[in-house]
Amino acid sequence: MTASLPLILLPPSEGKAQGGDGPPWIPGSMSIDLDEHRAAALIALAKAMRGSGAARAKLLDVKGHTLQSATAANRGARISPTRPAIERYTGVLYDALDHGSLTAPQRRRLDESVVIFSGLWGLVAPSDPIPDYKLKMGVSLPGLGKLSSWWRDELSARLAERASGRRVWNLLPIEHAAAWRAPADLAQWTVRFLERRPDGTLAAVSHRNKALKGALVRHLLAHPSAEPADLRGWGDRSGVVLSFIDHR
Repeated sequence: MTASLPLILLPPSEGKAQGGDGPPWIPGSMSIDLDEHRAAALIALAKAMRGSGAARAKLLDVKGHTLQSATAANRGARISPTRPAIERYTGVLYDALDHGSLTAPQRRRLDESVVIFSGLWGLVAPSDPIPDYKLKMGVSLPGLGKLSSWWRDELSARLAERASGRRVWNLLPIEHAAAWRAPADLAQWTVRFLERRPDGTLAAVSHRNKALKGALVRHLLAHPSAEPADLRGWGDRSGVVLSFIDHR
């Protein structure tokens, strides 16, 4: 069944639910085997969290109370309780996706279709248990360098296996898209949301881009055989113009 479903590539969210009732993360608990790299990333992150407040603020791009809570979450990432990633991520995209209101078939497709890119965990399935953390894909960690470059070979290999024979919908921002290289023969489309200005020209949607991504994922889960031509009508209903970059 999986081969007939699309593969939808998503970023994580900055917003994350705290706590959880799952056991702490251990190797072998996630759908895609990247555990050697995950362990290395956790060690490098722990080392970075021993740095000065100024260094941590620069790395995490936060300050004040948010810096304190982010530091605490990162320091406890190996021992903190977990919850499924689809419940951990709480940003605008995931609010619009609203996984709890999906039908039973759509929820089954969610875990088989969606892959989330994470600076700390690499590739994450919606049901994978993860703790609270804060780490962007575009930052550099001690000993690893820029995470999008450090992850690239591993993520490219794993995604090549997972994407074989499937349609791939790339909804990644630039910093996450930099973390993989797609096979040349892959049926992959990058989706951009555009809106028409009063003068008739098109411009990238900014204020509701993430919400549109979440709504589009819902549509793809309900219509897994959709092609780009089918989605142009969806864009009309949403008041946007969908632009597709065909990477084949």
